[in-house]
Amino acid sequence: MKKIILWPLLILSICAITNQKLIAQNANSNTALNKEEQKVMDYIDANMPRAIALLKESVNINSGTLNIAGVKKVGEIFAREFEKANFKTKWIPMPDSLRRAGHLVATTGFNNEAADKKNPKRKKLFLIGHLDTVFEPDMPANPFTMLNDSTATGQGVNDMKGGDVVMIIALQALHAQGLLKDADIIAYLTGDEEHAANPREISRADFIESAKKTDIALAFEGANGLNSVATARRGASGWTLNVKAKTGHSSGVFTPNAGYGAIYEAARIVNEFRVQLSTEKYLTFNPGVFIGGSEMNYNSAKSTGTAIGKTNIISPAVTVTGDLRFLTEDQKINARKKMSAIVADNLAGTKATIKFTDGIPSMAPTEGNDKLLEIISGVTKDMGLGATTAGDPGSRGAGDISYIAAYVDCIDGLGASGKGAHAPGETINLKELPFLIKRAALTIYRLSR
Repeated sequence: MKKIILWPLLILSICAITNQKLIAQNANSNTALNKEEQKVMDYIDANMPRAIALLKESVNINSGTLNIAGVKKVGEIFAREFEKANFKTKWIPMPDSLRRAGHLVATTGFNNEAADKKNPKRKKLFLIGHLDTVFEPDMPANPFTMLNDSTATGQGVNDMKGGDVVMIIALQALHAQGLLKDADIIAYLTGDEEHAANPREISRADFIESAKKTDIALAFEGANGLNSVATARRGASGWTLNVKAKTGHSSGVFTPNAGYGAIYEAARIVNEFRVQLSTEKYLTFNPGVFIGGSEMNYNSAKSTGTAIGKTNIISPAVTVTGDLRFLTEDQKINARKKMSAIVADNLAGTKATIKFTDGIPSMAPTEGNDKLLEIISGVTKDMGLGATTAGDPGSRGAGDISYIAAYVDCIDGLGASGKGAHAPGETINLKELPFLIKRAALTIYRLSR
């Protein structure tokens, strides 16, 4: 009886393995690709050991956002690789007051009159990556380590040194076949994506101005498999709720003379946020700090504080801080209006205020982004991998591409695939890596012709 039950499982397993092999075979025998494109594919296959070596080299350098020396070192490594593809590189430093390393910019083409006359409709591309990780030197993280023949772990191995490697190897493959001669491309790798320096008007000024010189932005944040990209990403902003209230002996709470105290009012407000706004698609608002008591001190710069709370004293003060994530600017504005109205309807004996701070704008869905998706879907079909679809915007946080989404058409999620980003056990899927590099290379090639 057990044998009868196990046979279907065995057959399914064999079928699954066979299907994976067929996908790989189809992807390596691309009848829909022209000769130049097939040569690019072959180059990538032949240079995968070098791609893995580059990934290992960069992952084994700690480049936490605040590790200025480490971020610069990773920038030097990637600059070396961009130059192998005939890109000119430069380092954009940040003022000392921002406590950030700066950004790496690699450029090829532009001001090519002959190419402009030959094909005036060709697109100028803006490729986005970042050098930093969430792992500061004092945080637990793994060096580059092979877990098995298809999986590796390490600090930033997926988010996003893996994505940077996808971008660089794709460009090197195109250069090796002479396919970047007429291309206009800016590759911009920021040094503080995980914790962007304030004010953003300074830390992202050159980034935005560089993007305005182009037509299309492609970002190499983590891929969700071989057949999905991001045509939209949510934005992120912050909010701080401050509540003041009458204090006194707890025996008088709820009475007209004493009122409800700051903790009850803050709890009412936060819960009402949940009641009124939590069902709206793509809108989230998470309280990260809730601090109050009979005595309270909060350090906003470090997001830490102390509180003393005696149970027989009505709390006079509460501070709550949180984030607000949204898909469009209109959604953000409407949410802020509703939250402000909730805050203004105070319980007796209390007074509450809320302050909103802008963070990263959203990358809203657009017709231009959808047209880019069609091109990428054509690439994966021609590779034998099937169509590519748009991923769920709610599954992604904010990213650098959102700063320029108002100026150019955008696609994100073109990087490496893996699991556990921002966690010590972060991994990269090495089995999918060559196909993702090929997808990136063909996408860049077809858009830049």
